[in-house]
Amino acid sequence: MGKHLPTADPLLRLQASITARDDRLLGWLYDHGVLTTDQIAAALFPSLDFTQRRLRRLTALRAVDRFRPNKADGGSYPYHYVLDQLGYDHVHAQRGLPRGRRDQARRRKHSLTNRPDLPHLLGGNQVFIDLAAHARTHPHAELARWQPASAYHEPGTLYRKGANPHIIIAGATGLPRPDGAGVWTEDGRSVPFFLEYDTSGENLQVLIDKIIKYERLYLLSTWAWPVLLHLPSARREANLHHRLAGTGLETVIATTTAELRTALAATPAHQIWQLPGRTGRHRLIDLPYIDTHHDNEFPTPTAPDEEGQAA
Repeated sequence: MGKHLPTADPLLRLQASITARDDRLLGWLYDHGVLTTDQIAAALFPSLDFTQRRLRRLTALRAVDRFRPNKADGGSYPYHYVLDQLGYDHVHAQRGLPRGRRDQARRRKHSLTNRPDLPHLLGGNQVFIDLAAHARTHPHAELARWQPASAYHEPGTLYRKGANPHIIIAGATGLPRPDGAGVWTEDGRSVPFFLEYDTSGENLQVLIDKIIKYERLYLLSTWAWPVLLHLPSARREANLHHRLAGTGLETVIATTTAELRTALAATPAHQIWQLPGRTGRHRLIDLPYIDTHHDNEFPTPTAPDEEGQAA
């Protein structure tokens, strides 16, 4: 009787099937929790049909899992994708992290499916997805970094050498906790930014209080990134700008609305960002910032001289 061949390790089988695009998707799901089929398609794949076929394959390999929330008026939303256990194991191996708990995927899926602010999480993720989708069709643009809210939850994460040490001990109550952060590059320049995704579910004063925390960070630190406020409507944007008028903010606050973006079919990279007290709107790449650490990590290429050589 012939000997049975040993069963292949499921993680090794998965890793043998992973593409660079799959690897990016699994990393996003690890960092940002959940993405819908449409979001994944827009950012990573040439078509929805191609996306669905690949997601079915990754589901069969136990890299990802999925669920469909029910709508209040009947029916259900598109599939929402999260990491399955082998997906966690793969990301941990790729990042040199210790192997996670064996029930890590089950616990996180349960948390996400029961999360009351899931629409807020998906909405904030959508802003970054739209940037990634823009970059996919614009060769000189890139979403070079996408950090989740959790990256700024620990004390001291906003501290830089030379800043006021109070940043380290201020805690979550005194300093901002952005919904996300990123670095956008375009035509050889890059800009870092924080994102605050607003659904108008909170009183406008809550949003003002968040802006005050960013102002406090600016006054205590040696660097300042623009804070993108993505608002649902022109009315809420106008009310916010009215409240900010004459306050003398040093922090760069830039606002846009879902209404405007829909009307213009615009991505966050386009000329849609308004600065309080100023006329017109600006592209994301043109927003001002202060951060020598960022400039060292993402240097702007030196312009060529008249003979075509770097100056």
